[in-house]
Amino acid sequence: MKRYTGEALNMISYPLGGIGAGMFCLEGSGMLSQFSLRNEPAVDNEPNVFSAVCVRNHPENLVRVLEGQVPRRKIFGSTSRADMGNGLTGKNYGLPRMKSNDFTARFPFAEINLQDDKLPLDVKLVGYSPFLPLNEDDSSLPAASLEYIFTNNSNQALEAVYYFNAFNFMKFNNNEKAHVYKKENGFILAQLPQDDAPEAEGYFYAAVRDNDAKINTNWFDGGWFDILTMLWNDIRAGVVKDEGNPGNLSPGGSIAVPFVLKPGEQKKIELLLTWYVPTTKLRHGYEEEEESCSCSCSCGSEKNSKPTHKPWYAGQFTGVEAVMNYFSDNYDRLYRETKLFSDTFLDSTLPDVVLDSVSANLTILKSPTVLRQTDGRIWAWEGCCDTSGCCTGSCTHVWNYAQAMCHLFPALERSLRQTEFNENQNEAGHQEFRASLPIRKSGNKYHAASDGQLGGIMKMYREWRISGDTGWLESYYEKIKKSLDYCISTWDRNEEGVLKEPHHNTYDIEFWGADGMCTSFYLGALTAFVKIGEALGKDVDRYRKLYDKGKEYMETKLFNGEYFYQETEWETLHQKLSFEGENEQCVRLLNKEGPKYQYGTGCISDGVLGAWLAKMCGLGEILDTKKVKSHLLSVYRYNFKPSLIEHENPQRPGFAVGDEGGLLLCSWPKGGKPSLPFVYSDEVWTGIEHHVASHLASFGYVDEGLEIEQACRDRYDGIKRNPFNEYECGHWYARAMSSYGFLQCLTGVRYDAVDRILYVNNSVLNEFRTFLCTAGGYGTVEVKDGQVSVNVVSGEISIEKIIFENTHQVVDFS
Repeated sequence: MKRYTGEALNMISYPLGGIGAGMFCLEGSGMLSQFSLRNEPAVDNEPNVFSAVCVRNHPENLVRVLEGQVPRRKIFGSTSRADMGNGLTGKNYGLPRMKSNDFTARFPFAEINLQDDKLPLDVKLVGYSPFLPLNEDDSSLPAASLEYIFTNNSNQALEAVYYFNAFNFMKFNNNEKAHVYKKENGFILAQLPQDDAPEAEGYFYAAVRDNDAKINTNWFDGGWFDILTMLWNDIRAGVVKDEGNPGNLSPGGSIAVPFVLKPGEQKKIELLLTWYVPTTKLRHGYEEEEESCSCSCSCGSEKNSKPTHKPWYAGQFTGVEAVMNYFSDNYDRLYRETKLFSDTFLDSTLPDVVLDSVSANLTILKSPTVLRQTDGRIWAWEGCCDTSGCCTGSCTHVWNYAQAMCHLFPALERSLRQTEFNENQNEAGHQEFRASLPIRKSGNKYHAASDGQLGGIMKMYREWRISGDTGWLESYYEKIKKSLDYCISTWDRNEEGVLKEPHHNTYDIEFWGADGMCTSFYLGALTAFVKIGEALGKDVDRYRKLYDKGKEYMETKLFNGEYFYQETEWETLHQKLSFEGENEQCVRLLNKEGPKYQYGTGCISDGVLGAWLAKMCGLGEILDTKKVKSHLLSVYRYNFKPSLIEHENPQRPGFAVGDEGGLLLCSWPKGGKPSLPFVYSDEVWTGIEHHVASHLASFGYVDEGLEIEQACRDRYDGIKRNPFNEYECGHWYARAMSSYGFLQCLTGVRYDAVDRILYVNNSVLNEFRTFLCTAGGYGTVEVKDGQVSVNVVSGEISIEKIIFENTHQVVDFS
């Protein structure tokens, strides 16, 4: 995996935490930051928390903060850090730290080597949090660890002390109920509940697995810079204190671990960090006036108040000490099983840029983008603003793109379908594309999203084939049918097989008239429903005919010989164009060009997105492959820009700018660009780059696909952007998990649990080894000399047949 050094360390912040449990980040220097433990992002929350080492009598004490040099971006220039103009009061940046370091990520591990030629120690830092595919609970712990490995590189014995220090950053609004509790091998930073702010309650527990540890929760307290000055005096002197404060009112806590190393010997310090914030103010979505909490639930609300989100772990553990006990008691197993996944995933011959892209975006699952309720269900933002989530409700038209969770944690992915087809869907089949939090009936007050709702039908098919649970699918059949019938009656009123009536989509606007992008979703959903109905013995002839009509329409009337486009239409539709709320200038424009925010003759990168999603769902090719290939090559030809210096983007330029390369959302190579094209059309989104690149690669256009992918990852180089935070409408944007689709697109590897068939396709890469995760287990699949071998390292994968989709060769084990 990629090793970052020098200026490339500048922007690195690597999320550590559990799924839906909050996080903090390990930065490229080894600094800890972005403590987002209170069920919301806190990107600028960088409390005074650091590790240090003192080497005694060498010939005098040598002391270093166990971090590399302070990143240049933190010294001055960021408007979001208010105290830069006043000299960074309260930061520990002025303390001596290691001269240099490097950073390597092997998801979910981050490895940092710290170097300083004056220190007779080599120091390695490994940060991780548990990530065990198919074990969603152990992967949702509010926990992380930092392992510091010291090696004596001198020719004499060394006496040293390791320190971990933390000011009480859990203190809520300087509340007097903040305490620091001394424990046997660590300390707890605590904010006790407040009557007027129950969400203030929160705890952070730091402990080491070392019997020689001494704990100091009786720091010197004072004004000005007294606290950090006196703390550093102790560290510089190599003092080891074992003290508690009678009132538990220390400003912070310290752990000290003394150790002695002979030449060449190693010492490993395992620092375990857990947290517990059981109550939130988070509540979003539709409200009914009579709705209130009976206090028989675990929602964290007061009697007669409306329920708010309560994190999953708060329903599993009684407090932060229970979390720490579980993490500590199971530490060796959790580490071992997480490392097994990491090693297996990286035991691959796929291109480095692909492994980098896929693994970097798995950090989204550890970010505040994802929440998990006490009932185990996932609820997610699209991404994160600096201090709050961005765009509510597990948005279906964004999460359509994400392909990681359905394979790694299929039960969590099915919980999204549960919400979509129950709480979000009414009797008419209308789905609200943003779920309420806590998850409850959505009210169905907003129009449905065509791509989101139709994509959900394809994903129901995918979840069935991944799980092998036909009973689960059958229990949803009538709801799936209602959903599809709603789409037909709303957007395809004349049953032509295409969407014509105004249909909302992922660009936050409505397309008017038939278009390739959303019609490809429609064809995918029809294909999925026909296959579902046939498996369950239902009459699906109507839907089969609709598919046939729609396919012909799209391939003949929406294809210009190069790519699929939109037939913008408004005067002949049932829904009429409204001028309500528009000013005179807009009315003149509408009369001249029709509805705003269309793409018309444009070459849109998402133009065959439904065909890509159908492939990801195991539905096969739903359109003429020659035309799909032509569209993708047109997207590459017209929309991919190795440099954006000449590109005009009046929208949001921050995603790709200047001499950076990127894939535009749309272009108009044949002219006809509307005066006001669909919003975002001139932007670059990583999630779209990933799916287009992988789709190209699936047809053998590997060079073209990897050129797009490399340009994307080059923007996230650590110098300008964080390699582990692909953003769009917020940090850690869910759409970026489309990168996981590369695993299937390059290899064809897909397991069908219903028929127990392993599919492979070695037409793109003749030989390969890749990661495979099924609902029963995971391992690697290797194709070599025309033979397939499967190495299952965890769980079980029952295979009765192997089918080469490119040659139709069948290997039967039944």
